[in-house]
This record gives sequence, C-alpha cells and structure tokens, in this order.
Amino acid sequence: MPVHKRIRCFNTKDTYPEQKLDNDLCQTVVARGTMVFVRGQIGQDLDTSHSVAIGDVAGQTEQAMANIRMLLEEAGSTLEHITKITIYIVDPRYREAVYRVIGKWLKGVFPVSTGIVVSALARPEWLVEVDAIAVIPDGTPA
Repeated sequence: MPVHKRIRCFNTKDTYPEQKLDNDLCQTVVARGTMVFVRGQIGQDLDTSHSVAIGDVAGQTEQAMANIRMLLEEAGSTLEHITKITIYIVDPRYREAVYRVIGKWLKGVFPVSTGIVVSALARPEWLVEVDAIAVIPDGTPA
C-alpha cells in the first residue's frame, strides 16, 4: 500500500511539450494521510490546461486560489486548514494586488506565508504562482 496519496497525476511531456521534459508529477500529495501539499498553482484552468487572465495578476491569483481550494477539497481538506503558503511573483509591483486577493481567500486563516520575487515562471504569461501546505481537518487519514 502506498504511503502517500497522489491526486491529479500528470507528466510534464504533456503539459510542457515545448520544453522536452519527461517528469512524473501530481497536483497534490496527501502525505501519511494527514498532510496536504499542493503544487504551485498559476492562472491556469486545471481541467483544460488553458492559461487565464493573461496580463492580469489579480485574475491569475484568483484562478490560483480557486485551484488550491479545489485541490484541497479533492484531498479532503479546505482552505481553512492551510498552514503555509508560498507566493512567487515576477514583479515586486504585483505584491499589493496579489496579497489583496490572497487575503480575501484566506481571511481568518492566518497561515505562515513566504513571498518571493522571481525572474520568471514556467511560461512567460504567468505572473504569479502560489503553493500551499494544509492538513486533513480531523486528522483522519485520507
């Protein structure tokens, strides 16, 4: 029996064909049944893999947070059980818009947060990426 539950598995050769990669990844891992690790989410519809809100950092952040909510629910958790987020932005001027959106989604949650300014993300149209760590609410393994 596997130790970890992997949700929405994919291979990078399908999602990034232009990069000639071949890595087996997933969107979410439930480790030891209680810890939920959500892969960095961007302005992309997870069902279609289409980028959304191109040029709109707030819109991309909304999509990233909606993805995180959906993935946490698929794992048996919720936004309220996030313990840590990491936010990557490609321009420090985006900080206020991004944090305003995240603050709306995580009002009253009080996670630990790290913000990082990077030179680029995996695709040039992506302006922000957010990853999250959460727990399964009642501690019952998923």
